[in-house]
Amino acid sequence: MALSLINAPARVARGHVFEIRASLAHAMESGQRADSEGRLLARDIIRRVECRYAGELIFAADLFPAIAANPYLAFHTVAVASGPITVRWQGEHGFEHSASVTLEVT
Repeated sequence: MALSLINAPARVARGHVFEIRASLAHAMESGQRADSEGRLLARDIIRRVECRYAGELIFAADLFPAIAANPYLAFHTVAVASGPITVRWQGEHGFEHSASVTLEVT
């Protein structure tokens, strides 16, 4: 598995807007390539991404076949409470992974 990276500041003042950046690792397959015997490889892409901040859903996206391998996403939210920021992504064929960082609100 490639390294996944969730990047957000360690500390933010209450009420300030901050950015969350995520690089999501997944061995993507478009469904257009053939194996060595000429059979099409099954499509395997990230289909859903969700971000929760202190347990609350703050960002969600449904992804489609044109998504790049290991996509990079960036979005903003407001610092309201200290807690974990968890990004979870799900793919076809039951793939699911998550990564977290902790935010301290001052």
